[in-house]
Amino acid sequence: MDNTPLRRALLALGVALGAYVGGWAFAAPDAFYRSFPGFGLHWIDVDGPFNEHLIRDVGALYLGLGAASLAAALSRSAQPGRVVGLAWAVFGVLHFGYHASHPEGSAGDIAGALVSLGLSALLGLALLLPVRKHTVTKGRPTAAEVLR
Repeated sequence: MDNTPLRRALLALGVALGAYVGGWAFAAPDAFYRSFPGFGLHWIDVDGPFNEHLIRDVGALYLGLGAASLAAALSRSAQPGRVVGLAWAVFGVLHFGYHASHPEGSAGDIAGALVSLGLSALLGLALLLPVRKHTVTKGRPTAAEVLR
C-alpha cells in the first residue's frame, strides 16, 4: 500500500513536534526546563528539580521519533508510518496518562498540557490506521480517491 498525502502530513507533524520539543530539550536543557512550552507557560519546572540527564534523554527521545517520522514520510510505503505511529501512540498515551494523573501548575497550564499531549497521542493512533485500497467503481473515482 502506498503512502498517502494525509499520512505524509501526519508524519510531517511528527517531524515538527520531534524537532521542536527534542531540539530544544537536548540543545538547551536548562532553558527547556524553565520555560517549556514557551509563550509564558511553565509545564516542566513545576514538577520537581532540574535534572539535565532526564531533560536531555527526553530531547533525544523526541528527536528519535521525529527522525523516524521523517524516514516514514519519505517512504513510498505506508507500513513505516504505521510502525512510527505505534511508537508515537505508546509514548503519547503513557505520557498523557502520567500528566492526567499528576496535574501540576495553573489550570491553564494543566489544560494546555493535556490538550497537547492528547493530540500527540492521537497523532500516533491516526498513523496506526490502515490505508484503504483504491477502488474504482464503473470507471469513476470514489470520493475518497478524489480527496487523496
